[in-house]
Order: sequence, then structure tokens, then C-alpha cells
Amino acid sequence: MNTRNIFYLLVLAALWGPSFLFMRVAVVDIPPLTIVLGRVGIGALLVLVALRQRGGHLPRSRTIWLHLAFLGFMQNALPFLLFAWGEQYIESALASILNGTTPIFTILLAHFLVEADRLTGAKIVGVLLGFAGLALLIAPALVGGLQATTWGMLALVAASICYAIAIVYARNHARGLPPLVGPAGQLLMATIYMLPLAVFIDKPWRLAIPATLSMLSVVALGVFGTGLAFIIYYRFMETAEPSIVSMVTYVVPVFGVILGVLVLGEQLTWNALAGFGLILLGVMIVNGLFANSAAARRINV
Repeated sequence: MNTRNIFYLLVLAALWGPSFLFMRVAVVDIPPLTIVLGRVGIGALLVLVALRQRGGHLPRSRTIWLHLAFLGFMQNALPFLLFAWGEQYIESALASILNGTTPIFTILLAHFLVEADRLTGAKIVGVLLGFAGLALLIAPALVGGLQATTWGMLALVAASICYAIAIVYARNHARGLPPLVGPAGQLLMATIYMLPLAVFIDKPWRLAIPATLSMLSVVALGVFGTGLAFIIYYRFMETAEPSIVSMVTYVVPVFGVILGVLVLGEQLTWNALAGFGLILLGVMIVNGLFANSAAARRINV
């Protein structure tokens, strides 16, 4: 973990962490479909410009476009929509915590779909801790039956599962693409999906003019939480090992929680804090952080 990798790690967390706050602010005045269209459209434009400046171009292979079409739906359009919809009913800090369960679902799917990524004893412990934390978060909302808050939480869990599916699918079908080609294609496909939905369902021209802060939040989501974040993420992947890149997974919720509490005045209940701790611990175990630390100590000795 050198200085450059630490820099990339913190920058990515600083870009993705506030996304939950921006969605919470935007959804007050703007329907979820329109939020997602603005987010992926702006992000696609930025990544396409970056790809062009690097002398790259979009793929011509039909097979690659089929893979990018699936990823654009499963990694961008659908989870972004689930997050925007879910944050109508739950706070941004809680949303960021639920997003932190993505590695738990990823490791479960990878066990069955990726031959070289099987469950180990340590990973099973991490998965169980992660699910225990998830249960602590959701169980209190189920006591009174399925309510709006419960559906909001379940939407975010579904979004995390979408991310997990996309990660495993990309590992199997979209490796080896030139830098920025993958995200450019994905975001372009996500924009194509969202455009007719937002136009025919939300009918943005009939909506009241949103508050300036809501519109700026959508712009920030597109520029910082999508376009710029994707560019930096793929540059980070070019210079760091996957185990180091994966560390961003448990830094992002920390940023999201802190911003939700400090900026929006959100309050976390005891079960949310306890669930956050268990999920964070589970993700760290799944990613092998403690095993790597122990190995490093043995080498130093």
C-alpha cells in the first residue's frame, strides 16, 4: 500500500461516499427515474470524452456489446434506480451501510460461478458476520410488518445483490477490455435504458421546477459519483492489486455515514451502529485484511 494507492483509495471513497447524500437530497424533488437518467447520462458523457482523449474507441464486437448491455443494466441502471427509490424511505447513512454488504453477496456468488474463488473457512465467518449485521439492520423494521421503510431497505439490499452479480459477470465475461471502454459502454447502455423510462413514466416536462439544490445533487451524482469515479477507479485498477482496490468497499460506508450524520443531521440507532460494525468486520475478513496483516507481521519477524 504505497502513497499513490492510498491517494486513489481516499479519492474514490470521497467520490462514492457522498453519492448517498446526493440521492437523498435529489429525491425530495425529482423522481427516481429522472435522477438515474441524469446520473448515467452525465457520467457517460464524461467517460466517453475521457476515452476519446486517450485515443480509445468503443468496441465493434457484438458479443462485447451484449456483455456491456447486461452490465449497464445490472451494475448501473437497475441498482442506481433501486438506491434512488429506496432513499425516499430511508436515510442516506443507512443506505451507505447497506451498500457495504456487496462483497458479502459477491463472495457467495463467486463460490459457485468462479472456479478460482471458492469459500474458505475465514470467508464463511466473514459472510456469517455480514448477514448477522444485515439482520440487525432490517429485523426491527419487520416487527410491525412490511412498511415503506422496510421496502426501502430491501430495495438497497437488492441493489447490492445486483452489484455482486455484475462483479462476478464482469470477471467472467468482460476482462481484458482497454481502459475506460467497459465503463463507457456500460454507462451508454444504461442511458439508453433509462431515457425512454424517464420520458414516458416521469414526463419531466410536466414536473414542477426542482429546487436548485436537488438539481445540483443530480449533477454531482453524474460528475463525481459516476463519471469521475469510474475514470479514477479504472486508473486505480491499472496500478494496484485487486486486494488493495477492494479496500474501497469498506471505506465508502464510513464516508457515507459521517456525511449523513454531519450534513443531514441523521441519527443512527443502536442496531444500525451494531449492524454497521458487523458488516464492516465481515467485509474485512472476506477481503483477507487480517490474514494479510498477519502474514506481513510474520515476514517482518
